[in-house]
Amino acid sequence: MTDILLGLAQTPVPIPEPSELAVRYHRTGNAFWVMRTALDLALPTAFLWFGWSARLRDLSQRIGRGWLGMLLVYVVLFILLLAVVTLPLAFYLEYVRQHAYGLSNQTIRKWASDTATSIALVTVTAPVLALVPYGLLRVSPRRWWLWAGVAVLPILIAVFIVVPVWVAPLFNEFTALSDKALESRILEQASRAGIEGSRVYEVHKSVDTRAINAYVTGFGGTKRIVLYDTLLEKMTPDEILFVLGHEMGHYVLRHVVLLLAIDWILLVLSFWVIHRSAGSLLRRFGRRLGFHRLDDPASVPLLLLLASVLALALQPAILAISRHKEREADRFGLELVQNNHAAATAFVKLQQENLAVPRPALIYQIWRSPHPSLAERITFANEYRPWSAGAPLRYGDRFTAR
Repeated sequence: MTDILLGLAQTPVPIPEPSELAVRYHRTGNAFWVMRTALDLALPTAFLWFGWSARLRDLSQRIGRGWLGMLLVYVVLFILLLAVVTLPLAFYLEYVRQHAYGLSNQTIRKWASDTATSIALVTVTAPVLALVPYGLLRVSPRRWWLWAGVAVLPILIAVFIVVPVWVAPLFNEFTALSDKALESRILEQASRAGIEGSRVYEVHKSVDTRAINAYVTGFGGTKRIVLYDTLLEKMTPDEILFVLGHEMGHYVLRHVVLLLAIDWILLVLSFWVIHRSAGSLLRRFGRRLGFHRLDDPASVPLLLLLASVLALALQPAILAISRHKEREADRFGLELVQNNHAAATAFVKLQQENLAVPRPALIYQIWRSPHPSLAERITFANEYRPWSAGAPLRYGDRFTAR
């Protein structure tokens, strides 16, 4: 029996062809990505070019008291207007389309509640966050971008800590993992990976989606391993342990910290690009736009537009970094669990349950994909086994003894 199981574990798992439904979901998803990207650029451009932003600023000035009140009112009104304009497309993409492809269990009431909660959170936090660049613009017009970059770093760290602990539970219920035998195996594996003191949670995502996922997040006392209940339902314990080994790899290899650093650098770079380019734009188009100073609240769409253009230009490089880190997390997970068959079948289930295609076009990989293709990942899971030849593991020094 042992020989049979060993042979099965070493038998390569074939890469399944995508279903017709998955291919259609992938192709229409690309079309909607182009549409959404164009809309993200077109809306702030329209607000600026047609003078709507200046009019909204004038209305905010009548409602608010002084520059501070005007800024806060403007940001709130701007967010609400954007939410209203984009609501039909959001409803289609997040609710109608997901149900049409069998990926959602969400009721219309749950979707509306989650959407309202998201808008409320942004409406409350965005005006406060806007005070950082705009306040510094008034205090230090020449160096505001540098001081704003310094100021946003602790904000980003706070968001990373706060979101999984206090924000995520606003949308879904988190409970202790009901399968205590599996929890014991997960905690033992986490300990071997050098992650001590973690807590394992099951998040009830099946009320929203049929897709499967898991993640490891938090620092210190907020450290947590989270599994979708859909993952628990559709994967075997060995497959789950590999998926979590991958997520533990992100944590141990400090990929989350790197992502945080990239976000911060992108923000600082955005501030600098805005500082360098906004002046000439305002000198040339200020009369048309209805404002001539960057610290005018009417410039909010301009800042948003320039930051979006920069993010789009840098997206291929950022995604390439992400794909490399995902491959290293796959390697970490494989070296941790040393179960090629479970890793490969886990990827197959990710493909099938999430309606993915295993071999997307190169342009998709460059512009949209933060992960290697599933065909690459299944092949890697089948073939990567240095331990079977007694070769050293790349991350072996990170593990405690079995």
